[in-house]
Amino acid sequence: MTASAAKKKELDSLKEQIRHHNYQYHVLDDPEIPDVEYDRLMRQLQALEQEYPELVTDDSPTQRVGDVPISAFGTVQHQVPMLSLDNAFSPDELREFHRRVTQRLEIEGEGDWLAYAAEPKLDGAAVSLLYEDGTLRRGATRGDGTTGEDITHNVRTIDAVPLRLIGQGYPSILEVRGEVFMPKAGFEAYNQKARAAGEKTFVNPRNAAAGSLRQLDPKLTAARPLDMYVYSVGHIDGGNLPSTHSEVLEQLQEWGLKTCPERRVVEGVEGCLWFYEWIGAKRDALPYEIDGVVYKVNDLQQQRELGFVSRAPRWAIAHKFPAQEELTTVEGVEFQVGRTGAVTPVARLKPVFVGGVTVSNATLHNIDELHRKDVRVGDTVSIRRAGDVIPEVVGVIVSRRRKGARRVNLPKNCPVCGSTVTREADEAVARCSGGLYCSAQRAEALKHFVSRKAMDIEGLGAKLIEQLVANDRVKTPADIFGLTRDELAELERMGAKSAENVIRSIEASRSTTLERFLYALGIREVGEATATALASHFGKFQLIVNASETELLDVPDVGPVVASRIRAFFDEPHNRLVIDALQKSGVHWSETEPEKIQTTGPLYGKTFVLTGTLSGMTRDEARQKIQARGGKVTGSVSKKTNYVVYGEKAGSKLKKARDLHVDTLDEKQLVELLEN
Repeated sequence: MTASAAKKKELDSLKEQIRHHNYQYHVLDDPEIPDVEYDRLMRQLQALEQEYPELVTDDSPTQRVGDVPISAFGTVQHQVPMLSLDNAFSPDELREFHRRVTQRLEIEGEGDWLAYAAEPKLDGAAVSLLYEDGTLRRGATRGDGTTGEDITHNVRTIDAVPLRLIGQGYPSILEVRGEVFMPKAGFEAYNQKARAAGEKTFVNPRNAAAGSLRQLDPKLTAARPLDMYVYSVGHIDGGNLPSTHSEVLEQLQEWGLKTCPERRVVEGVEGCLWFYEWIGAKRDALPYEIDGVVYKVNDLQQQRELGFVSRAPRWAIAHKFPAQEELTTVEGVEFQVGRTGAVTPVARLKPVFVGGVTVSNATLHNIDELHRKDVRVGDTVSIRRAGDVIPEVVGVIVSRRRKGARRVNLPKNCPVCGSTVTREADEAVARCSGGLYCSAQRAEALKHFVSRKAMDIEGLGAKLIEQLVANDRVKTPADIFGLTRDELAELERMGAKSAENVIRSIEASRSTTLERFLYALGIREVGEATATALASHFGKFQLIVNASETELLDVPDVGPVVASRIRAFFDEPHNRLVIDALQKSGVHWSETEPEKIQTTGPLYGKTFVLTGTLSGMTRDEARQKIQARGGKVTGSVSKKTNYVVYGEKAGSKLKKARDLHVDTLDEKQLVELLEN
């Protein structure tokens, strides 16, 4: 194969890829790759065609703007083509653009005084609006730049688009161009509502805007929070406009068309770079998404002198921000354990520069999200990083997946400590069950253990705990009771007297109560009230450790979820080892005989839930009376509940009871039932 033939094959391959992505982006509104990857393919094609101009063909993507519209909409012929812009990705490329401009305009020197209209490059969908005698007659998409789709029925639903211009002096025919976008707040609110309804969400605001404009039913478009900024004029007839781009935008605004408030007129390259830095610093706080800045020679006569190349004006350029989305390869998927025990999948990536930094890791949030996106080792993925947000995997390029790539599953054991990984049926988050033992959860577990309502070890605060964990001196709560005065005195912000006070507090805490000890263990959902109820009901710690879920459900305010978490905690061998070490270190408490469980009585086998405020007795008194007659009182309503007793200000439990058709009793009816 000759060099020329090889280059032609490379050119044909690039053109085919770009055509495919044009179709995905412009026709289906379902892009496969981020903009930066598309730009890279286009620049590769441009470079090859510049090197081998004899290989340029009329059907090359460099000779066109986009792709053909779909046939579901009527077509619109743009009288003045809606061209795209060339891109600059660095100050040097911007300076080269400025040099070409000044050279063509025959401006002597550096041209530092040349005025540019600078404005944010909105990340939405380009549209054309045609006004006849001030009345909106037509809206159209950009399409392929020459022919677009008729979306008049949809643009009429956008509040920012005036159905009739205001003021006076506008041309009899006025065609304006602008960007329809979905503001960040509206995008988040729409997706949140869609998730709650179990409907499909949008990937980003740009897709949201494009997809909304291409609805056949305008009611669907009207329900979406769209906005629009006008940025130029395409064609006019029967009137005149000001002589500069910035003045044109001001005039359009006076006629009722919305323009971007962050636009400025600057001078020369340095002015452009100032604007780029200024708007870049504001980017995350802006109410809309942008992906760069657009500079246009401000003088319209100079624009006409500069003219156009085949697909872009010579008088304008887009200065792109560092890509917020990039493609890279997944080299592995690991699971991290957070301070609360949450087990989170993380993609280990081939390092890629995105959002201004080199990224080698990206969050996959949870196992459901990992499976929804179907990320596998070896996959080519799109990575997004916006501002200081943790990088995330946006999606997988499935067409590039290697054969034999396996689905990633949740590990059965914690990757840090080896404890069992558990996951509630109704929760997205999986968790390590080794709360007292797992080093990933160590600091937070210890802070809770020593807190005032738990073991109440005064002086052993968060900062001190963090130092001890960082020094690897304290690994489990049991290690606290082996600390010495001298080693504490050597820590930052500690002295001999402070160390003495901490040791004294540690010694005092060895003698505690069963409810405090239970609370200190940090079992999920076991707060002070539940710990007290467990201690009161069972009386002895070992009875709680050995209790089945059914036996735990006999405890007031312990429902099925809490019972399962208590059982899971004590079933984890690592947790029991730490408890044994605590008892061997001298931690102790007094114990009582367990409450006698009523196995007879008129209410035996009946389950009650109490909610609201009772007037003639407290809820605790009501609980005791029900239990004395053989009934059981629990804290949550389910289909197995027999009665929900409600008082004043009853809340969600009463509503749930009615939803589940569970019998409800007011206080008077409860008293009558107890007296029968």
